[in-house]
Amino acid sequence: MQQETVYMARAIQLARLGRYTTDPNPCVGCVLVKDNQIIAEGWHEKAGFAHAEIRALQQIPSAQGATAYVTLEPCSHFGKTPPCCDAFIAAGIARVVVAMQDPNPLVAGAGLKKLQDAGIQVELGLMQRDAEQLNRGFIKRMRTGLPFVRSKLAMSLDGRTAMASGESQWITCPEARADVQRLRAGSSAILTGINTVLSDDPSLNARVDFPVTQPIRVVLDSQLKIPVNAKMVTLPGRSLILTGSNDQLKINALQQAGFEVHSLPIHDDRLDLLAVLTFLGQQQVNEILVEAGSTLNGALLAKNLLDEGIIYMAPAILGDGGRGLFTLPALQMMRDKKTIQWRDVRRVGADLRLTVTFKESA
Repeated sequence: MQQETVYMARAIQLARLGRYTTDPNPCVGCVLVKDNQIIAEGWHEKAGFAHAEIRALQQIPSAQGATAYVTLEPCSHFGKTPPCCDAFIAAGIARVVVAMQDPNPLVAGAGLKKLQDAGIQVELGLMQRDAEQLNRGFIKRMRTGLPFVRSKLAMSLDGRTAMASGESQWITCPEARADVQRLRAGSSAILTGINTVLSDDPSLNARVDFPVTQPIRVVLDSQLKIPVNAKMVTLPGRSLILTGSNDQLKINALQQAGFEVHSLPIHDDRLDLLAVLTFLGQQQVNEILVEAGSTLNGALLAKNLLDEGIIYMAPAILGDGGRGLFTLPALQMMRDKKTIQWRDVRRVGADLRLTVTFKESA
């Protein structure tokens, strides 16, 4: 079993190589072993490209009698590529060890059954938790229809995100800001509110020195206040405006500028956040990175729609006039408090990076 764990750990390591490019597909790694030797490896690089299993099989002239270690159940259906199960069967694979079942309820277990029906020995569950961690967003979307929602926040030691004037650049150190770019690169979409766009005119792209599928840029703009010349629309990739407005002149102008405009339900003059996440799930968004102010972050937290927070804390004090992390006016009594769970604390340059989950949504 110890050697088997080594092989699966290698498959998981390979899967991580696709972390920034496979979206909306999951990250998958595959290792082929025969006579206690790794004879081939593969990982899924990009949607529409060969799956991990196929890439591994392509490395060798024959896989007859080999054992395959795969991080995710091999597919049994035709998509952009043929079923990996069929390839394993045709190649004469004798045994398949799978970390986790396909989370899609429509096909879960079908690949394993197809392999078993062909006489291949199948084992499930080796390093399952590690494999699930690889694809939290894909798994959540398959099971619930909603993306995994992570909020990035930067604050001072006294919990302030900006001065009372709104000035916020820069609270965090250069190393923390570079770390944020990697967070962006690993996200399917970056979500912000119209106030952030009007005040900062952000790019909302991943500025990194490695290959990346750029995240979709999503702006919540219930009244279509965004200017048609906002910086983000000039950049490669999709820029979405989600609105409750039916002002067709503004919609046409934004569409001509390059924005995609989608109308969603409004409640109390604000977009229905559950409807927003449901829509983004339908757009095959696996992971959302929220980069917004206290109003949107507070609204998401109030509705228990945040899965994780990445909080960069700088060794600085901005004073009691500074702006806070979350606007939560409904919290009046201690019993109303929002509980978090610590997941990780580490130093990034001069700052601390705190990873937390929110108890109600964990």
